[in-house]
Formats: sequence, C-alpha cells, structure tokens
Amino acid sequence: MDQQDQVSHSRRTPHRRANDTAAATAAAASSSPGQRLDDEDYPAYSMGRAAEILGVSPAFLRSLGAAKLIEPLRSEGGHRRFSRYQLRLAARARELADAGTALEAACRIIILEDQLAEALRINEELRQRD
Repeated sequence: MDQQDQVSHSRRTPHRRANDTAAATAAAASSSPGQRLDDEDYPAYSMGRAAEILGVSPAFLRSLGAAKLIEPLRSEGGHRRFSRYQLRLAARARELADAGTALEAACRIIILEDQLAEALRINEELRQRD
C-alpha cells in the first residue's frame, strides 16, 4: 500500500495503526495550505478547540482515545491534534452516549458502521469497474 492509499485508508478506519498515522502526518506536512483546508485527515484542531466544538470535555476525547476509537496525531510539542473526520466520529460517540449507550459499546458500534460504509464503498467501486 503506498502512502496516498494509507492516508485514504486511515481516514476510513477509526482506529489507526502506527504506520497509517505516520503516513497521515507526512502527507499533511507535505500538502499545500489550500489542500489542508479540504483534507478531512489534516490534524487542525487542538484538544481544547475540539472539545469546545463538540461540547464535550477534554476527558471525553481522551476516553475515546483510550477506547481506540480515535487516535489523534501529536504536534511536535506532543499535543493532541484532531482532524475533522475524528471530530465526526467523536460527535457520533457523544450522540450514542447521550442516548444511554455505554462508551465502549458506542465505540464498537461506530467502528462497525465505519467498516460497513467502507465495504459498501468498495463494492460500489467494483461494480462500476465492470
């Protein structure tokens, strides 16, 4: 899998492997500012800003990391940085948690939803090739 495929794959997989995270970091660093605005994987949001946008506490976001739903990239100073894609996953987790779903179960549901969406996307691509 080349670097561009890894970045694309990492966006669709809630829990990133270490090599996917490294590929996303390298791709983000090499992209132009205009591309970063459109890149759902660009780690643009700090912990505080992400929590503010979602209306959650930083502890909630850390708990999503502990549950392996999202693994934020780290800045050179070691601070967590979140992408728009990760914020969407966190918003879905909050929605499920607010409805009474346990956090671990909510994370598993989101991972399964994401895997299903990816499988459907791949099936559609394969159908269009034929």
